Amino acid sequence: MIAPSDQPSRVVVVAGRTKAALYERLDHGLSWSEDELPQVERTKHVHGLHPYLGKFIPQLVEVFLARHFVCGSIVLDPFAGSGTTLVEANANGIGAVGCDISAFNCLLASVKTERYSLPSLELALRGALAEAVAQVDVVSTESAGPWLEEWFAPRALADLVAYRRALDRLEAPSADVARIILARSARSARLTTHFDLDFPRTPATGSYHCFKHKRTCRPVEEAGKFLRRYTEDTIRRLRRFAELRTGAPVRIVHGDTRSLELTCEAQGIITSPPYPGLIDYHEQHRYAYELLGLRERAHDEIGAASRGSTRGALAEYVEAMTRALGNAVRPLRAGAPVVIVVNDSHGLYRGILEGAELELVERITRHVNRRTGRRSGEFFEDVLVCSAPGQ
Repeated sequence: MIAPSDQPSRVVVVAGRTKAALYERLDHGLSWSEDELPQVERTKHVHGLHPYLGKFIPQLVEVFLARHFVCGSIVLDPFAGSGTTLVEANANGIGAVGCDISAFNCLLASVKTERYSLPSLELALRGALAEAVAQVDVVSTESAGPWLEEWFAPRALADLVAYRRALDRLEAPSADVARIILARSARSARLTTHFDLDFPRTPATGSYHCFKHKRTCRPVEEAGKFLRRYTEDTIRRLRRFAELRTGAPVRIVHGDTRSLELTCEAQGIITSPPYPGLIDYHEQHRYAYELLGLRERAHDEIGAASRGSTRGALAEYVEAMTRALGNAVRPLRAGAPVVIVVNDSHGLYRGILEGAELELVERITRHVNRRTGRRSGEFFEDVLVCSAPGQ
């Protein structure tokens, strides 16, 4: 939590509110420091299967599941992202339905929440890794495509292509787990600086001063070490979640929340929708789309960074979010809880909630701990606790 002595003296305005006012409004029970909530807890078990920008922490979901849902009920997340709500709901015996426009997000959420025969899964993953190692010196990368050839050293690309061929021999659900291992390894093996894995703009092909390691570094030239490391880490994380996993159902729908016909009998919503002009969700996983041949729907993203935050882009965001939330709450009973975690720095959500006919019951401000990297620094977000409209 944030002590008064930690507050900066300069005045900063966020969405019409000074930072001092934000500190006064903070819910300190939802604002954890690094010491109170270290990264190892924020990425516990399957939450750390693959890096994902813009996800909310599982501890925040736990709080609102406990406040608004009971064992045996169902929660809907219309912007499921990496599946945080779905995982935590299942661990607490609560059914979950998640929707997302991104094929990679749906794949990742499915892998996190699937029930596995762990001995069979481990055997399959180790077998795929061994086959890839055996084939890497003879595999052809000629059909990999220009993007992959640009962003990976020749040996790294061969490692990844060999593993992709090996996982094609696996059956579901082991094949999907292997796809996440492949994607995670590709993310780490790109020709980029170690300190800029989140937003690399151009490939790094030579030595550079590394701000992360405080020394001269070179880009990664092979991916095999990541495939080995993440195979072990994935098996370990799935084992840990298997100890917590309940029989509560999880359903994941790949589609646009604005137009999906949602028929689930959910008792409420917990979600963190995309923020306007902040992240290109398809682009952050470009390597996965290229390697796995996933269907891309980047043009349908709401609030994509590529659209910016101009007046027109913000108006487009308001219209899209109003439609999405209005559609998502349609199956809910009157008064059902709708918990929305947002950074409303542009002050858009008053109009969005009104347009979706949601009644704001409580607005909670929390401090978000961001430790390092280009996205570090002071950051606040709101938790909008609403009630669904009458039918």
